[in-house]
Amino acid sequence: MKEKKFEEALGELEQIVQEMELGELSLEESFKKFEKGNALAKVCAGKLTEVEKKVKVLKGISEEGPEWEDLT
Repeated sequence: MKEKKFEEALGELEQIVQEMELGELSLEESFKKFEKGNALAKVCAGKLTEVEKKVKVLKGISEEGPEWEDLT
């Protein structure tokens, strides 16, 4: 799967869920959608993990300036 932005992958995943919830797909189509949805969910999870690693939390402000702590 080509590199997708989080929002793009999430949007596609939401569309797949809506299509599957309608219950109008054949078993084969449903399985293909499920596989694609699973791959998109992995992309979203990976992107969130990347962001979590970069997020820092402000612990406080000292005389030297702000003190940051990694979220992870």
